[in-house]
Amino acid sequence: MLKKTVLTLSVLLATAGGVGAQTSPAVPNPAQSGSAKKELVARVLKLQQPGIEGMARGLVEQPAADLLGSVAGALPARVARDRQDAVAKEIQADVQKYLDESTPIVQERAVRLAPSTIGPVLEEKFTEDELKQVIAIIESPVYSKFQRLGDEMQKALLEKLLAETRGTVEPKVRALQQTVAKRLGVTPQAQGVPASPAAARAPAKPASR
Repeated sequence: MLKKTVLTLSVLLATAGGVGAQTSPAVPNPAQSGSAKKELVARVLKLQQPGIEGMARGLVEQPAADLLGSVAGALPARVARDRQDAVAKEIQADVQKYLDESTPIVQERAVRLAPSTIGPVLEEKFTEDELKQVIAIIESPVYSKFQRLGDEMQKALLEKLLAETRGTVEPKVRALQQTVAKRLGVTPQAQGVPASPAAARAPAKPASR
């Protein structure tokens, strides 16, 4: 996500040719120019803060998602049937507690580190005029609308993609899990195989020790 943030700025700049180019003064003052550039960089980072926080949230969520996916098959194998629902809810609560406690910490640190990490890249690679163009695009109502629709567009694509590939991918997932289980000397649990990559992360199928 961090790479995506910087890359997005670069892509936006590439399309910014028609966005109000500014003319530089004939004899710029280096001190004033440097200060103005730092202010522009700070403004870009402020505008990009939601994306930085989103990157941090994804960093926190990934281990939880991987954990839920890796133990999805253990619930029916290790927990009595009449306890599975209760244990699943307990694990879901444990995961939510981890997310609630960790996400704000990582987000705050990411925002705090951005000026000393992304900031120097922007200051070195972009001119003042280019930074102004980037800001103009980010602040554009049309671009803001496009950004807000990002989740909706991604959801539409993922739903269709899962629907069209489930029949092909699901047997391959089962075959892979059975192969790995055999290599480990474990008897595969058919009912523990998730139906799809999305199902592997569903809260209803986490496992307990």
